[in-house]
Amino acid sequence: MRQQPVLLVIAHGSRDPRHAATVHALVRRVRAQRPGLRVETGFLDFNIPSVNGVLESLAAEGVRDVVALPLLLTRAFHAKSDIPAVLHSAPRQLRIRQAEVLGPSPLLLSALERRLYEAGLTPADKSSTGVVLASAGSTDPEAIAVIAEIAREWRHTGWCAVRPAFASASGPRTEEAVRELRALGCARVAVARYVLAPGFLPDRIARGAAEADVLAGVLGPAPEVARVLLDRYDEASLPALAAVG
Repeated sequence: MRQQPVLLVIAHGSRDPRHAATVHALVRRVRAQRPGLRVETGFLDFNIPSVNGVLESLAAEGVRDVVALPLLLTRAFHAKSDIPAVLHSAPRQLRIRQAEVLGPSPLLLSALERRLYEAGLTPADKSSTGVVLASAGSTDPEAIAVIAEIAREWRHTGWCAVRPAFASASGPRTEEAVRELRALGCARVAVARYVLAPGFLPDRIARGAAEADVLAGVLGPAPEVARVLLDRYDEASLPALAAVG
């Protein structure tokens, strides 16, 4: 029987130990949702194992097919440049398909709402609550446009208002979006962190949320996030399985 491709989750990495711990927790949830699927983790920087190291180990074991999944919410520099460059240098006996980034996805909006409810909101609060959709930020206009579109779509699910904010590169900052929602007359303001793991920029978002009523946790190992990972894996692995017939 044809062996399914190995799933290699590619995370950015961070000096903050919370980052790697959260990535590993998410990968454990992915494994629990799909028993029998081999899932490996590699980091671009700061943490081990490196992506190159994992790929070399897989090749040495005789693995042939790999789906490389960027643990990213938007298709920006890392997905377009860094990760393809690393994969290009992989051992030639590996057949590697790069999966799409995680976002946008309705499941991620569900995960954001899960975190807001865990932080104290209820579904009954939606119509009177303004939400700041706070992301890390990017110099890539495509990534910025995606965040803005997610905010527009999320607004139509019943929130008083939704405004995007960014921790780096472009504005507005979280604190600016919080004040804008106050000025609109929202009874309460919540900040939803559209980031996967703790670190420097998520902490900056938290500081910017000082005047908000609710600050949600990062997406982390939410079950919805794990489901998106598996969806992206399935989309990328189907051509590899079909090619064998």
